[in-house]
Amino acid sequence: MPLIPLRPVMEAAMKHGYAQGAFNVNAVAQAKAVIEVHEMFRSPAILQGADLANGFMGGCTDFAHASLENKKIGAKNIAAAVRKYGENSPIPIVLHLDHGRDFDSCVAAIEGGYTSVMIDGSSLPFEENVELTREVVRYAHARGVSVEGELGVLAGVEDHVFAENSTYTNPLAAVEFFKKTGVDALAISYGTMHGASKGKNVKLRKEIAIAIRECLNHEGIFGALVSHGSSTVPQYIVDEINVLGGCLSNAHGISIEELKAAIPCGINKINVDTDIRLAVTRNMKEYFAACPQKRTSSSVGPIYDLLEAKREQFDPRVFLPPIMDTVMYGKIPDQDVADIVDCVERGVKEVVGTLIVEFGSFGRAPLVEQTGLEEMARRYKNA
Repeated sequence: MPLIPLRPVMEAAMKHGYAQGAFNVNAVAQAKAVIEVHEMFRSPAILQGADLANGFMGGCTDFAHASLENKKIGAKNIAAAVRKYGENSPIPIVLHLDHGRDFDSCVAAIEGGYTSVMIDGSSLPFEENVELTREVVRYAHARGVSVEGELGVLAGVEDHVFAENSTYTNPLAAVEFFKKTGVDALAISYGTMHGASKGKNVKLRKEIAIAIRECLNHEGIFGALVSHGSSTVPQYIVDEINVLGGCLSNAHGISIEELKAAIPCGINKINVDTDIRLAVTRNMKEYFAACPQKRTSSSVGPIYDLLEAKREQFDPRVFLPPIMDTVMYGKIPDQDVADIVDCVERGVKEVVGTLIVEFGSFGRAPLVEQTGLEEMARRYKNA
């Protein structure tokens, strides 16, 4: 089936009381693995390409400085991979832009094939955030594409998103934001953090989600609530990386128990990126530990060199530039590269499969209405 917008997936999650995991991908192999594991559990799927992931998939290995042209190319590459493995899938699939930094980035994603976009105006004053988000909504909804905004600031680091301290979302401001922008979903700040260093025993301010949900219900406003910075940072994976020579410290996530407790409080979409990065990096380290002869391989040996040189890093994008044709287009020139692709796919499935079960989206695929972009555009117009 064709890719669908975010709105129908959020409608099903809200109606049936579960949360939909949203998983970031930065390579063709990751997209393939995310789709396959969702199919196995008969879960709807949300694949996310962050703004800078588009830059990386567009061939810019220095993705922090990716150009708009890189992002346009990368958006098309990610969308092509998702269509390749998802268009004939029995489950509904959304391709969502994570942390679009400006209007042009959102347009690039939509033109590239994304069916949902996030515009992150959270660093702007309220009225400027409203105006930017409203501009994206007008453009996207006319094309049947769903939109997520953000209100409040999450501490931590993720790609170009950085803040030292959190600013919690004001529930009354959140309701006003929905009214003024017409967004389908809103990322809120209620105690989560970007990155792998969230601190031990984080307690979420679930009353913020409860208040927003109650106000939206009272006003009769549709609005999905999104939990960003929600990776669990499994300690067993962190420990395994360090045993294999990594140098990760102060790596702690949001506990599964806290995230699950937030679902009945009104959280409908939970974003996860760091967990996948950790599992993939662990698998590559294991591979070279088990197969030392591969450390001098002409095709994948340079990956080992980067793993050794940058032991404090865990983002696979740091290590995968030696095989960019594989990252961007899925090309597998030899068995050594096939082995690395296997490391990537197994890492994705380990993390994503666990969270599909924990968040409760398994078996929910038949509950999602198969609404295409043209039909969604008509509904937005008539709303």
